[in-house]
Amino acid sequence: MNFAAFDLNLLRVFDALMRERSATRAGEQVGLSQPAVSAALNRLRDLLDDKLFVRQGNEMVPTPRAESIWPGIRDALSSLERLLTSEKLFDPRSLVRSFTLMGADFFATLLVPRLINRFAEVSAGLSLRFLDTARGDVQRLLSDDAIDMALERPLEMPDWVSIEPLFTAPFKVIVARDNPLLKGLENEVTLPIDVFCALHWALRSSDGSMRGPVDEALEKTGRSRRVVLAVPHFATLVTCISCSRMAAAVPAQFAAAFATFSNLQVYDLPFITPAPDIKLYWHNRRTRDPAHAWLRKELVELCRPFKVDVQAAAF
Repeated sequence: MNFAAFDLNLLRVFDALMRERSATRAGEQVGLSQPAVSAALNRLRDLLDDKLFVRQGNEMVPTPRAESIWPGIRDALSSLERLLTSEKLFDPRSLVRSFTLMGADFFATLLVPRLINRFAEVSAGLSLRFLDTARGDVQRLLSDDAIDMALERPLEMPDWVSIEPLFTAPFKVIVARDNPLLKGLENEVTLPIDVFCALHWALRSSDGSMRGPVDEALEKTGRSRRVVLAVPHFATLVTCISCSRMAAAVPAQFAAAFATFSNLQVYDLPFITPAPDIKLYWHNRRTRDPAHAWLRKELVELCRPFKVDVQAAAF
């Protein structure tokens, strides 16, 4: 192979195919049509004398050769991007880039609308993909460059993952205002423990588990509750609570956003429950990427309204 005549754009296509496993989605990432991506792949196959990808159903599965060369190509492209992008000359108004974030629907509901509006204000070349937490393991997705960042609860991470705290999300109880068990409690701040345990409960669970941190905290008081529903999204949870006799414990920020127009009464929990710290995760190789750093700064700023007084929210 004559490297002097090698088209480096083919490596961008290869990297996108490795991340997306789809010619159509890879084309969206690099600004090419699906036929153009296929043509680039065929050129790479000839140059490297390997199929590189084989189709299995709707997915393009990389060959062992593709898997072996991808880490080096990915790192080389990241290095080139850093070298060719001057931080001093960086102007977000000139950005043409698609970012991929991952997190719970808490963020899809409360953060993404404001973020995409911010994108529209800054540059017409910006676009966003937001993946649900259920998509997969954060560490693997960051390593594979499948996502730019993750907004998640505390996770054990290797040294190559950078972490920035965003806010704390204490739990609040939400119950439909017309629930008969709330009679006489309309002006109460804290839900009495006996009423808490008498209610049927729903929870948000990405893996289908019927237990959560609230159950662990409640058991320390010698009491228990009955969980009758687990759903993967907070928005679904709120809808179910607003039209049923169930209750749920949700992040205080989510409760505040939906209480006024979802027929919900909001209470403090009658016992102390640890409030998870929500954090931003990204791969160290992106730390000095000016566009990435700009987005991180925007996310921190957009999450600032989510900060609450944890002690005040505890009871």
